[in-house]
Amino acid sequence: MKKPENQKYVKLGITGVAVVAISLLLYFLMLRIEEIATLFTTIMTILQPFLYGAVIAYLLAPLCKKLEKTFENLFQGKKPKLAEGLSIFISILFAVLVLVAVFLLVIPQVWKSITGIAEVLPDQLKTANEKINALLEKQPQIRDWWNEYFNDITGQFDEWWKAGFFPKAQEIFTGFATKVAGVLAVLKNGLLGLIISVYLLTKRKQFAAQAKLILRGTCNAQWVGLIEREIRFIDKMFNGFFMGKLLDSAIIGMICFIGCVIMQFSSSALIAVVVGITNIIPFFGPLIGAVPCAILLLLENPMHCLMFIIFIVVLQQVDGNFIGPKILGDSTGLSSFWVMFSILVFGGLWGILGMIVGVPLFAVIYDIIRHFIYSGLKKHQQGELIQEYLKEWHPELFPSTEPSPEKITEEQSEVPTSEPDNTN
Repeated sequence: MKKPENQKYVKLGITGVAVVAISLLLYFLMLRIEEIATLFTTIMTILQPFLYGAVIAYLLAPLCKKLEKTFENLFQGKKPKLAEGLSIFISILFAVLVLVAVFLLVIPQVWKSITGIAEVLPDQLKTANEKINALLEKQPQIRDWWNEYFNDITGQFDEWWKAGFFPKAQEIFTGFATKVAGVLAVLKNGLLGLIISVYLLTKRKQFAAQAKLILRGTCNAQWVGLIEREIRFIDKMFNGFFMGKLLDSAIIGMICFIGCVIMQFSSSALIAVVVGITNIIPFFGPLIGAVPCAILLLLENPMHCLMFIIFIVVLQQVDGNFIGPKILGDSTGLSSFWVMFSILVFGGLWGILGMIVGVPLFAVIYDIIRHFIYSGLKKHQQGELIQEYLKEWHPELFPSTEPSPEKITEEQSEVPTSEPDNTN
């Protein structure tokens, strides 16, 4: 038999070698950080169609599942393949029709708005300057400063138009061509992603079974349970949040369209689409969507701009207090502070995409940290602190007739899957 002290030295030696190897690897990675970042960007660019396909398949999976169950009941379980094929076909067709409808609404309205602004902008600027001069009639110094500033701006525009039109036009055309190429690349990746999503929806059950085999074959029983529970929680967070937000945004977009038509706003469809899409972003979405729409209406009719601002404030209050809570409920379980924190942090990291995925992603991180802390408290035999915290800050988790401490079950002492939400 090996002596215990020899085994001790062997373990220390292996640990030392591992530490040195990991340190050298990290040093190498730090030296090659730019090349690694470039390689990662290249790989992500190549995999974009697969990412698009995965997102489309994930968003369509709930609809596909419900349709499949409906067809199975209709066929009485005799034609499962046909039920699966019809559910996938209808789900993909629904997604394509929605995208086509949005494009048909947006593109003509954008073109109409741009041409309309180009026609009325000179007259609007002239009228605005006259009104400002009338308001500043009793303030000659400020009026003279404004006239000098306005004439300087218009003079620079005339100079640009006469001397620099062709160079600027060439620059604008080059930038426009670049943007068109980018849009075409996105459309290509979207089309490939749509095709890939069909394969993912068809093989989703097989992929789930393969993932379960891999998980159970590489992890022990305890880790399998933890990972499966967290995967279910992740699916609940993202699916519940995105499905609820999409439905909520669609309703808000329709209400906005009806309101704009009643108030006889120009570009009602464009305004409704912008407000509906940006409403997906919590907190800041309504502001992001309302600002460009208000500016568009301001250039055409200032009174319409004021009416729109009042309308959008009322609409968002209705959404935040009635429509949103009815649809979303307690989908993420985050308080208002953590929702804003997640939007600002992930929005700063990933832009608009980060603002959209930040809330459910932070809810998952929050849940993992909470389970880790609660498990540590129980491990150190301080589980009563969990009960004290929940009773003080979340009394709604306990019945009105509170049981005695000795009757509190282990299930009650488990961390809740989500912390109650005080806001939408």
